[in-house]
Amino acid sequence: MSGQLRYIEVAERRARLAVGQRLAGAARADSPEEVAESLVALHGTDPASVFLAVGARLADAAKTVPETERALYEDRTLVRMHGMRHTVFVFPTGLVPVVHASTGLTVAARARAALIKDMAKAGAPDAEWLAEVEASALAALARRGEATAVELAQDEPRLREQFVYAAGKSYEGVHTVSSRLWRVLGVEGRVVRGRPLGSWTSTQFRWAVAPPSPELPVAEAQSELVRRWLAACGPATEADLKWWTGWKVSDVRAALKAVGAVTVSVDEGVGYVLADAVEPVGAVEPWAALLPGLDPTAMGWQERDWYCPPELRSALFDRSGNIGPTVWWDGRIVGGWAQRPDGEIAWRLLDTEGVGREARTSIEAEAARLHAWVGPTRVTPRFRTPLERELAAA
Repeated sequence: MSGQLRYIEVAERRARLAVGQRLAGAARADSPEEVAESLVALHGTDPASVFLAVGARLADAAKTVPETERALYEDRTLVRMHGMRHTVFVFPTGLVPVVHASTGLTVAARARAALIKDMAKAGAPDAEWLAEVEASALAALARRGEATAVELAQDEPRLREQFVYAAGKSYEGVHTVSSRLWRVLGVEGRVVRGRPLGSWTSTQFRWAVAPPSPELPVAEAQSELVRRWLAACGPATEADLKWWTGWKVSDVRAALKAVGAVTVSVDEGVGYVLADAVEPVGAVEPWAALLPGLDPTAMGWQERDWYCPPELRSALFDRSGNIGPTVWWDGRIVGGWAQRPDGEIAWRLLDTEGVGREARTSIEAEAARLHAWVGPTRVTPRFRTPLERELAAA
């Protein structure tokens, strides 16, 4: 029928996901940089999740830890920094100016204003004092190269200044200038998270001065981020993109128009793809994957029914909407997994429809693959979910 939108059914969306998200066996990557470029961003709130997400997509999973550490801390081809929705991500270094201009500037302005306001309410020193401390602290960081917040407070003792936050409220607490200031500087793109204090699972880290990057016009940066996201996640809806970026609807629509996004039909309604991705995509060989909590595929869309049945969510998500470790078969979530104290990778199916012997064999192989490269390291998700807790304790 003339003028009718092309309908992209669930099976095709799952095939696109398999290839675009580097999950099908033939689509696996050779390096962490290839993984990050394909996915746009890896959730970095939980450091272990970054490595687990990379390992699930590398052709040679044994290279996961050394190659990811090389990319993050030696070559700096990947950077861990704040991005969309005030969340920490790992981005390809070349994407840093795009994320900063498209998203970071707005979030950073709010974060700095909130810090100054909270300090003023508590009777703490003013913005001029804060600017002096900030300049001194950044100079100390530049001298050291990388340093922890504790080390930097030795160089600039005023970072230890404390103030009461939300006095009289149920969530009243005492904040230090250090804890808030480094977060603000991170959102502003002036500092980035460096090498952790412990292993690759450690949540304690050093700060480093952010690498220099060009300033981009906001609209140009937003268009580029949308182009990359659609290449990785299309077809997807306007609601998906608004949720993922945290932008206003008007910004989302302007960016979609700027990249020449083509409208298609999906089960949720109107979706968008890039102009070179309109043609049908064929089926791929069935595949299995064990993805970590906060994996970028599991968290890539707001509307998830096409790959995550609603009845599974109470077991797989925490109360804040963070997804835990998941088991995938042929483009959809079918269960969850956890690592037990003895290192065993335990998994359970929650959706057995169409999950036969081939699927179970493939899932077992992925569990063995994960166990092999993780080795003696013990991984506990930062945001624990009901099924993960149950499996880990069993």
